[in-house]
Amino acid sequence: MAEEVAIPEENETKQESVAAPSSPSNLPFIITLAALLIYFAFQTLQLLVERSNLGMVKSNQDATLQEAQKVQGQFKTLITKTNELAEKGHAGARMVMEGLQRQGFGAAPESAPAKQPEKKATK
Repeated sequence: MAEEVAIPEENETKQESVAAPSSPSNLPFIITLAALLIYFAFQTLQLLVERSNLGMVKSNQDATLQEAQKVQGQFKTLITKTNELAEKGHAGARMVMEGLQRQGFGAAPESAPAKQPEKKATK
């Protein structure tokens, strides 16, 4: 029996001497992941800030755009009325319309719809 008891003790010492190989440190991997997480969080935050800034700039331009459209409508009305006066024979209105047409702002002449070219039948 002494021999039987001694055998398990030898197996225990062999098992203790066979230690698992030490695993490499995970610290560089953890630091890399943390750095990537911080980088992506920062980029997301910056994109959100830029988006809100662009929205603010757009809303500031809306008022200016509406004002410009209003002035453009008034200008078109003014040209139309001046053109009507020129057609009635007012010399001053005719001179103004000629000047506007030289600058490219004249009223488009009203004309009949353009005819579509007829298609030739091919055989």
